[in-house]
Amino acid sequence: MPHPGEPSTSPELAAMRPLPALIFSSRWLQLPLYIGLIVAQCVYVFLFLKELMHLVVHAFDFSEQQIMLVVLGLIDVVMISNLLIMVIVGGYETFVSRLRLEGHPDQPEWLSHVNASVLKIKLAMAIIGISSIHLLRTFIEAGNIGITGRTANYTESGVLLQTLIHVVFILSAIGIAWVDRMTVVPNKGH
Repeated sequence: MPHPGEPSTSPELAAMRPLPALIFSSRWLQLPLYIGLIVAQCVYVFLFLKELMHLVVHAFDFSEQQIMLVVLGLIDVVMISNLLIMVIVGGYETFVSRLRLEGHPDQPEWLSHVNASVLKIKLAMAIIGISSIHLLRTFIEAGNIGITGRTANYTESGVLLQTLIHVVFILSAIGIAWVDRMTVVPNKGH
């Protein structure tokens, strides 16, 4: 009998049959996807630096509203980048292989209790945050709707549709969290 903490040496656990081994190994097919997301992260870093340089170069030329819109764009890029990190790190840890970061000083706090359910809720909240930034930018730019001599980048129906989509994101996140809570609560009573 193995001591606590030692892996079991039973024949069933020591060697997997070919089909289960193939199925279990197929998780590594996701590796190129996560590497692709890392490349996308690099593109977002480049976009952030490009927009930041644009802001610095035109700081004296831009109006307060233009500066605010560029800063909101920078915040949007950062939030999307954070979403990418959550998907890359959390998804890899959950679906491919352990990162073995226990005790590392830079281990993200949320990674210690991440699972598919937690990841879904965190992603939904990140999408709501990104949607909020887009909606705020739309509201700021929508101030020109109906003003003679000013061009508006949005129509009233466009603003309404973006608001409706944002509300759907919020309701979806609430639904995901509610379903997750329903599946967890009954198990606590046993």
